[in-house]
Amino acid sequence: MINVAVSGAMGRLGKAIAGGIAEAADLNLGGVHAPGHEGGSLFGTEVTSEPQQLSAKVVVECAPHAPVMDNLRAWHDKGCFVVVGTSGFSEQRLRELKSFWRADGPGCLVVPNFSVGAVLMMHFAEFASPYFDSVEIVERHEQAKPDAPSGTALATAMRIGRHRDDSGKPTGHEIVEGALGGLASGVRVHSLRMKGLLSDQEVAFSNSGETFSILHRSTSYESFVNGALLAIRHVVNTQGVSIGLDSVLGLPPIQKTAK
Repeated sequence: MINVAVSGAMGRLGKAIAGGIAEAADLNLGGVHAPGHEGGSLFGTEVTSEPQQLSAKVVVECAPHAPVMDNLRAWHDKGCFVVVGTSGFSEQRLRELKSFWRADGPGCLVVPNFSVGAVLMMHFAEFASPYFDSVEIVERHEQAKPDAPSGTALATAMRIGRHRDDSGKPTGHEIVEGALGGLASGVRVHSLRMKGLLSDQEVAFSNSGETFSILHRSTSYESFVNGALLAIRHVVNTQGVSIGLDSVLGLPPIQKTAK
């Protein structure tokens, strides 16, 4: 039985994952960290705002972007294994995490997207990257999402950018600034924020005379639960910082190439 705490558990992602942990036969929801919700409970577990009051082997971090690094430092100091589900981990933020998380310490697994379908989308996009002249990412999320681009888009851009030698700079002139999207790891990214959406990403490729797109869409927070549970069971056998669920799903690494 693995004792697990969820940080940021009163958000929609955190609640869904906490519910999955509470129902799993081999996991125990042993702590809920949610500042501002002290005194309440979630799935029979008392809510606390004090990291020192949590006693868990694994912490699933789902807090908002702003407090997440302070939280991760606290879990590191407690010697916890951590699964990070907070969005917005750019290359700069990953470097910051690695600056204090020891390579020989308990594992810290940063997961841009817990959905198994999204993991496969990123994997297939990385595989396709060197075979196409052009690539851009279009990600669509709910209007209230606080960060742009999404963590999934940033991770996808980092992965496919490793296999490309173009800068991604637009060839046209922007009459309206930002019309051609933003640049992440040499890849153009377009972020849409609209009511009624949850999580939707397309990676669009093209060559002369052909187009190819990979599209993934989550319609419910339930899509993230299975991947989160897999990550919890996996992270207790790791050390240092690692990224994504590819190895958890047994996906082979993609050899670095350049077109």
